[in-house]
This record gives sequence, C-alpha cells and structure tokens, in this order.
Amino acid sequence: MPKEQSAGKPTMRRYSDQEKSAAVRMVRSLRAELGTEHGTVHRVATQLGYGVESLRVWVKQADIDEGVTPGVTTDEAARVKALEQENRELKRANEILRRAAHFFGAELDRQNK
Repeated sequence: MPKEQSAGKPTMRRYSDQEKSAAVRMVRSLRAELGTEHGTVHRVATQLGYGVESLRVWVKQADIDEGVTPGVTTDEAARVKALEQENRELKRANEILRRAAHFFGAELDRQNK
C-alpha cells in the first residue's frame, strides 16, 4: 500500500521491478480478458493502490521495451544517460588539463625571461 499523505502532499514511493512487472501483467491480462484497453489501467491501479499515471507509464514503457510500440527502450535510455555522464566528465577533465597547460606554460615563460 502507498505511504500516507501528509498536509495534502503526495509522497514518492519506489516500487520494485517485480511490483511493476506484476502490475503490467495484470493490466495486460485484464485487457485480454475484457477485450478492450478502456479503463484497465485505472482499475488495476485502484486495486493495487498505485498511481494511475505511474502504472500507465510502466505499461507504455513495457510495450516499448518489447517492441510493441515505437520509442526509446529502457536500455537505450540508460546507455544515453551513461554516455552523457561520460561526456560531462571528459569535458571537466579537458578543462582541468587546459587550465594546467596554461598555468605551466605561463610559469615556463617566466622562468625563461
């Protein structure tokens, strides 16, 4: 069950991958049983006490990851995030090296005069 809300503010709850997968399977099962997508996410979310939008996003991402619908897969998004982090680190290292080269170049100029 979700955590209690205090002062009207929603709380953030982290769901395990197993909880997410089970909820997605329930939505898909209900869709197959009813033969429609209408209201299935809302019904499952209400039964489990999960946020409707959270569950909707999980189902959409599962469809993308399985190639049912087009989009950026979870693996691709993780790879892009890792590459962006590496890019930031390399830029930071290059800036440090540039400043060091400038500093030591100026120091050598002073020694040669």
